[in-house]
Amino acid sequence: MAKNGIVSQTRQGMALAWAAAAAMSSVCGAATAQDAPQRLQNRTTLGAGMYNMQVEVAMTPQEHAIGLMHRTSMGANEGMLFVFDRPGVQCFWMKNTLIPLAVAFLADDGTVVNLDEMKPQTLDSHCSTQPVRYVLEMNTGWFKKKGVKPGQKLSGAPFGAPR
Repeated sequence: MAKNGIVSQTRQGMALAWAAAAAMSSVCGAATAQDAPQRLQNRTTLGAGMYNMQVEVAMTPQEHAIGLMHRTSMGANEGMLFVFDRPGVQCFWMKNTLIPLAVAFLADDGTVVNLDEMKPQTLDSHCSTQPVRYVLEMNTGWFKKKGVKPGQKLSGAPFGAPR
């Protein structure tokens, strides 16, 4: 999760992003002090080949910050799509996230740039290898089980119609 959503625009800016996260924690106590899962009303369907995903769409910095924190489970084909205003090197961590997650960093056209697996309740940073605007979190192993690899295009809003 990008702090679950605090973003660094460059790898060099990660330290600044962590400092911003700490500042945001004190300024936006409601976002980081939240101890119940958020349920976003904004949802969409994405496609990966013949597989469809029902995802919640996190658009705002507060939605990014909370992400999938405090959830104890998630449906087999459910996830969360994080949408950022502009491309940047997006870095996520798993603070207060109770379930293991897989993350896909996506180009504007839905192409998978890189994938990673994230362990619950850790502060390990998981970053895109190039600037992206979209990040998709699914249950751990989802991308591997479905054969999704870097270079593959996902479909659906905002990338085009799901298959």
